[in-house]
Amino acid sequence: MKNILKELYIPVVAVLIAIIVGSIIMLITGFNPITAYISLFIGAFGSVNNIANTLANAVPLILTGLGVAISFKAGLFNIGAEGQYWIGAIVGVWIGYSFTGLPWYIHIPFALIAAMVAGGLWAGLIPGLAKAYTGANEVITTMMMSYIAIYFSHFLLEFGPMMDKSGTIPQSPVIKESAVIPFLIKNTQLSYGIFIALAAAIFVYWLMFKTTWGFEMRAVGYNQRAAKYAGMNVPLNMVFSLGLSGAFAGLAGAVQMLGVQHRLYDSFTSGYGYTAIVVALLANNHPIGVIFAAILFAALGTGSQYMQLNAQVPGQMADVITGLIVFFVAAHRIAEVIKDLLARRQKKEVKA
Repeated sequence: MKNILKELYIPVVAVLIAIIVGSIIMLITGFNPITAYISLFIGAFGSVNNIANTLANAVPLILTGLGVAISFKAGLFNIGAEGQYWIGAIVGVWIGYSFTGLPWYIHIPFALIAAMVAGGLWAGLIPGLAKAYTGANEVITTMMMSYIAIYFSHFLLEFGPMMDKSGTIPQSPVIKESAVIPFLIKNTQLSYGIFIALAAAIFVYWLMFKTTWGFEMRAVGYNQRAAKYAGMNVPLNMVFSLGLSGAFAGLAGAVQMLGVQHRLYDSFTSGYGYTAIVVALLANNHPIGVIFAAILFAALGTGSQYMQLNAQVPGQMADVITGLIVFFVAAHRIAEVIKDLLARRQKKEVKA
C-alpha cells in the first residue's frame, strides 16, 4: 500500500501544481480559471456521449502508453511509438479490406495479431538488435524508424498500392464488415476496443510484475551489469523489451483503425505515439497508472473544445497544462538526481 501511495504521490502533485500554475496564467491573461476548468470537466465528462468520446480518445493512448512504459521499465527510450502505431495501422487496415469471407471472430483477431507482430518487428529488429549488439542509441534509431513508417504510409496512400482506386483522395479502401470492431455506444466513437485496452493493461501488469520475463526486463532496466552478473541475457531482454513495446503501439494503430476510422487516411501524424511518452512518464511506467494518465490527457483533449466555446479560453491552454504536468514530473526526477549526486559527494568527503 505504501508503494502504491508513493507512486501516486508525484503524478498527483504534478497535476495539481500544473492546474494551479495554469490558473495563474489564465488570471494574468484575463480569463476566469474556475469557469474554464468547469467547462473543461463538462466537455470531458458532462454527459454519456462526452464520457464515451473521452474514453475513445484514451484507448490508443492506453495501448501506446503501455508500449512506451514497457521500454522505459527496461531502461530503453522508445521514442518511435508513433511509427510503430502507423505500421500497426497499415497492416490492420490491409488485412481488414484484403481478406474476404472470414467470420468476425477470425478476421478481427487476425488483423490485431498481425498488427502487433508488425509493430514488434519494426521496433525489435533494427532498433532492438542495433541497441543490443552494437550499442546504437535507441532514441535515434526508433525516431528514424518512426519517420520511415510515416512516409511509407504516404507512399502507400498517395497513388500507391493501398490507395482507394474509386477516387482521387489519398485514403485506403474501407475495411470489410467482418473486421469492424463494433461501437459500444451509438453516436460516439467508443468501440469495444476499450476492453482490449483494459485487458492489455492487466496483461502488462501481470507480465512485468508476476513473471520471470518481467522481472528480468526490470532488472536490466535497473542495472545492466548486475543483471548480466546474475546470469540474465541482457541483449535478448533489450530486443524483447523493444519488440514488445512496438507490439502494443502496433496494436493501438489496428484497434483505432478497426474500431473508429475503418480506413487509413493520409495524415502526417496521429500524435498518439508522442503523447504516449507523456502518459508513461506521468504513470511512472506503471501499467494501471497508464490507464488513468491516458484518460486524463484524453479528457484535456476532448474538454478543451468545450472550454474554448463556453469559457472563451483558447483550446491551446490544455496543451499548456499538459506541458506543465510534464515539466513538474521531470523536475522531480531532476531533483532526485541532484539529491543522489550530493549524497555521493558527501560520502566521499566523509571518507576523505
